[in-house]
Amino acid sequence: MKKRIAVLPGDGIGSEVTAQAVKVLKAIGNVFDHQFTFEYGQVGAVAIDATGDPFPKETEQLCKSSDAILFGAIGDPKYDNDPSAKVRPEQGLLRMRGELGLFSNVRPVVSYPILYDQSPLKDHLLHNVDFVVFRELTGGIYFGKPSGRSEDGQQAYDTCLYSKKEITRIAVMAFEAATTRKNKVTMVDKANVLATSRLWRETVKEIGASYPEVELEFMFVDNAAMKMILQPSYFDVILTENLFGDILTDEASVIAGSLGLIPSASLGEKHKLYEPVHGSYPQVAGKDIANPTAAILSAAMMMEMSFGAKTESKVIVQAVNEAMSRGFVTQDINKARHFGTTEVGDAIVSLIQSDEMVDFEAETII
Repeated sequence: MKKRIAVLPGDGIGSEVTAQAVKVLKAIGNVFDHQFTFEYGQVGAVAIDATGDPFPKETEQLCKSSDAILFGAIGDPKYDNDPSAKVRPEQGLLRMRGELGLFSNVRPVVSYPILYDQSPLKDHLLHNVDFVVFRELTGGIYFGKPSGRSEDGQQAYDTCLYSKKEITRIAVMAFEAATTRKNKVTMVDKANVLATSRLWRETVKEIGASYPEVELEFMFVDNAAMKMILQPSYFDVILTENLFGDILTDEASVIAGSLGLIPSASLGEKHKLYEPVHGSYPQVAGKDIANPTAAILSAAMMMEMSFGAKTESKVIVQAVNEAMSRGFVTQDINKARHFGTTEVGDAIVSLIQSDEMVDFEAETII
């Protein structure tokens, strides 16, 4: 296998965690005789500083000409703390999603028994937590027009807009995923209030008719938010729109015990991007203490979803689980006994290269 991978480290800890994911992919390449070419591009605050553009044309072209994209994080306090800034790192993220057509964000959430005491939930609630969220990524209120402020600055407005086509394409992905899992889709909306949610329900019902083996239920977002805390093991596949998905996936990410454990994929018809769900966390950038696990598991998703390399993906997942079981974790997981970002990456690479990963029972990541 020969593949070209675009690497966009971005801001803050993005470069540190992405470096570990690249290291893991190189190890996989060596073990399975694959050839990966890594080419780097700028995005976010570092791109603004260098070019004035948070998503330069050069980076866009790199992404479009690559077989997959590995992304770090975006965000910098000098822009976050300046309300008057006209160009912001986050604009690069939204443009990247739009220009690359990345309409589906996939976030798997699982609980790790070794980390039960790190979760804010009680242990008995964490048993058998294994669900995946399909969040629509390029529509809704984040992209709706018009939006803005009144001339006197006393009012602001945003528009939430969805089409049946936008809903259909991600709904199909969610139902297809459900057929490989527990055959259950929970559609999350606010159909008692929002017209867009009613269109979602109507469209998803139509799609669901083609998947009679999949149980389909509808749940209001406020109920889903409570259910995710009171009974997270209830869910299998969650399907939802952009704003609700943004909030729910951040809520879900704390179930595992750390934001540093949750990977994600942003998928389009032509391009696929993989990234950890955490932000740039600039306060710890450069200190070698950031958790690289989510970035490494994002690389595992890349192997399976972009390259069809399920065995390689399982090996990465197993190596991550084994490293954690042996105590190779960063300080967000264990404040008393922890290792650095690079050390955790090295431990996972060492396991991948060992004979221990030959016979494994690890499940696919989604």
